Amino acid sequence: MKEKYYHWLFWPILLLLVATLILVCTKIQFIFQPFFTFISVVFVPLILSGFLYYMLNPILKLMMKLRIGRFHFNRGVASLLLVLLLILIIAGTLTALIPPVIKEVTTLVTHMPQTVSGLQKLLNDTIQHSPLKNVDMSSYYRQFDHQLAKYAQVILKGLSSRVGDIVNAVTNITVVTITVPVMLFYMLKDGSKLAPSIQRWLSPHHAKEVDQLLGKMNDTLSSYIAGQVIECLFVGVFTTLGYLLIHQPMALVLGIVAGLCNIIPYIGPYIGIAPALFVSLTMAPKKLIPVIIVVLIVQQIDGNVIYPNIIGKSLQIHPLTIILLLLAAGHIAGIAGMILCIPAYAVVKTICEYIFDIYRIEHPVKGEKQ
Repeated sequence: MKEKYYHWLFWPILLLLVATLILVCTKIQFIFQPFFTFISVVFVPLILSGFLYYMLNPILKLMMKLRIGRFHFNRGVASLLLVLLLILIIAGTLTALIPPVIKEVTTLVTHMPQTVSGLQKLLNDTIQHSPLKNVDMSSYYRQFDHQLAKYAQVILKGLSSRVGDIVNAVTNITVVTITVPVMLFYMLKDGSKLAPSIQRWLSPHHAKEVDQLLGKMNDTLSSYIAGQVIECLFVGVFTTLGYLLIHQPMALVLGIVAGLCNIIPYIGPYIGIAPALFVSLTMAPKKLIPVIIVVLIVQQIDGNVIYPNIIGKSLQIHPLTIILLLLAAGHIAGIAGMILCIPAYAVVKTICEYIFDIYRIEHPVKGEKQ
C-alpha cells in the first residue's frame, strides 16, 4: 500500500517542483539574459547553415564518390567547392531577379493612385445598383483619404525615427551573409565527426544506440529539407509560369512569394495567393478568376503528387497534428515558429520512437517474443 501511495504521490510532487522551478526562473531571468542574447545572435546563422547543410550533404557525398583516374575529392576540397558554387548560384540568381522585381514593385507603386481611383469607381458602380444608391458616399471617401494620409505620415515618421533600427538590421544581415558560408563550410567538412565525438563520452553499449539515433535524425531532417526545397521550387516556378501565361501583373514577384509561402504546410498556399488576389483586384480585375485557376492547378499537383511522394513519406505526421502544431507555434513564435515546428516535431518524434523501441527490447512485455 505504501509503494502504491508513493507512486501516486510522485507525479504531483514532480509537477509542483517543475512549476516552482519555472516560477523561480521567471523571477531571476536577468541572470540568463546573456545566454538569451547569445542564442538570439547565433540562432539565425545556425538555422540557415543547418538548412543548407542538410540540403547539400547528399551532393557532398556524391562528389566524394567521384573518381577521375587517381584523382578524387577529399571532404575539405569538396566542401569548399560546394560553398563557392552555392555563393555563385545565389549571387547569379539575385543578379537576374532583382532588376525585374524592382521594376514590378515600382510599377505597383506608380499605379497605386490609379488603383485607388479605380476602386472608388468600382465601389460607386456597385452602390448605384444596390439599395445604398441614395447614400452619399463622398464623406466616407474623404474620411478614407484622410485616414490613408494619416497612416502614411505615421509610417514615414516611424521610418525616420527608426534609422538606428534600420542600420542595425542591415548590420545583422551583413553579419549573417558573412558568417553563414563559413559555418556551412565547417559543417560540411567536419559534420561526420559529430557522432564519433559524442560516442567518446558514452559507454560502448550506448554509443552504438546514439549513433543509430543520430543517423535516423539525420535522414529525417535531410529528407524533409530536400523535399521542402523541391516543393517550394515547384510551386514558385510553375505559379510564375502560370501567371505569365495569363499575363498577370507582377507575375515574377507573386510567383516568388507563392513559392516562399509554401514552406508553411496547409496555411502557406492561402498566404501566397492573397497578394495575387490583391494585385488582380486592383490592377487587372479580369485576371481574378484565371489567377484562382492557376493556383488551384498548381496546388492540386503539389498536394496530390509532390508533397505525398517527397515529404509525406519521410515525415508520416497526421494532417491534424500538423495543423495543431502550426497554430501553437504561430502563436508562440510567429512565422519562424510555423516554419521550424514541423522539422522540430519530426526530430522529437524520431527520438521518442527510438527510445520506445529500445525500451521495448530491453523490457519485453510478458509473453512477447524477443
